[in-house]
Amino acid sequence: MHMAVLWNKLDKQQALKKLSQEDFRRKTVSFYRYVMISDPKSLRNELYKQWEALGVMGRIYVACEGINAQISVPEPKWDNFVTQLYAHAEFEGVPFKHAIEDDTSFWKLAIKVRKQIVADGLTQNDYDVTNVGKHLSPAEFNAALEDENTLVVDMRNHYESRVGRFEKALTPDADTFREELPMVKEMLKGKEDKKILLYCTGGIRCEKASAYLKHQGFKDVNQLHGGIIQYAHEIAEKRLLSRFLGKNFVFDERLGERVTSDILSHCDQCGDACDDYDNCKNKMCNLLFIQCKGCQQQWSGCCSEECKKIAELPESEQRRLRAGIPHTFTRYKKQIRPKEALPIS
Repeated sequence: MHMAVLWNKLDKQQALKKLSQEDFRRKTVSFYRYVMISDPKSLRNELYKQWEALGVMGRIYVACEGINAQISVPEPKWDNFVTQLYAHAEFEGVPFKHAIEDDTSFWKLAIKVRKQIVADGLTQNDYDVTNVGKHLSPAEFNAALEDENTLVVDMRNHYESRVGRFEKALTPDADTFREELPMVKEMLKGKEDKKILLYCTGGIRCEKASAYLKHQGFKDVNQLHGGIIQYAHEIAEKRLLSRFLGKNFVFDERLGERVTSDILSHCDQCGDACDDYDNCKNKMCNLLFIQCKGCQQQWSGCCSEECKKIAELPESEQRRLRAGIPHTFTRYKKQIRPKEALPIS
C-alpha cells in the first residue's frame, strides 16, 4: 500500500525552481492559538497531508499547548485552506495576520511537533496563560506611548529589534525568548505599578510574557494585539502615525518587512546605513548579519574572505568540508552583535 510522504523531499534549488514556475500569487500569513491538543503527532500528520495537497509552504510548530504557524498559501486555494483549517475544532475562527509583502517567503512545508510552540523555559507554576495582559489596538498602543511614565518592552531577540523597534522601547540583549523573560523581569524590577506595554512580531510571545509578568506581580500589563504585523496593516489602512520605526524582522526567506523608511542600523562590514539582513553564503557559517549591496557584491554574500573562498568551491567540495564538522562545532555564531566588526580581510 502506498504511504503518503509526510516531509519535503526537494532540495532548496529544486524547490525554488518549482516556485518560480508558479502562475499564481501567494498569501503569506501567520496564526497561533493556545489550545489543548491531545495527540500532536497525529494532528501534525493530518495537517501535512491536507496542506501539502493545497501547495501550502511554511514553518509550523504543533504541541500539546497549541499551534504556531507562518505559512504561504496559493491564493486560488485560500478559501479551501481556511475551510479545512476551521473544520478542526481546535482552530475554528483562528485569526490570521497577513504579511505586508507577499514575496517568496517559504520554499517548503515543515511541520514539527515540539514540547512548546514557543520555547520559554517556564514551568506551569510560572504563569497562567488564561491571565494575560490587556490587548491594545494600534491606536490604543500609540496613545499609551504618549504617557512619559509608560514603559514599552520589545519581547523579541536583539537582532530583530536592531532593524526595527518602537520609539523609546527597552530592547533586551537576548538571543532567545527563553533568555529574555528573566532579563525583562530584572529590567522592570521595582516598577511593578508602572504601565507596561509589550510587543512582538505577531503576538504569540507577548501572550506568554504578559502572563509571566502578571504572575510576577506586575499590575498594569498590556500587549499590542496582533503584534507588529497587524500594527503595520492598521496604520496603513487607517492612516495613523507609525510609532514603530524601520523593518519588522520575519523568520522566512525575506528576513524583514519594511514598515517605515527609517534605517536604524548599519552594514556590519563597511558601516554604511543599512538594515538588510542576510545569511553568509558559506553554509558552514550561515551567520546572520547586515550587509549592504556594495559589500554583498564585493564579498559574494559572505561575511569574510575565508567564507568567500569556501563558498566559491564546487558544491561537492563544500559538502565534503561540512561532513567533517561535528555537530558541536561552535566557531561560527548564529548572529552578530552590532558592536562587533566582521573579519573582512
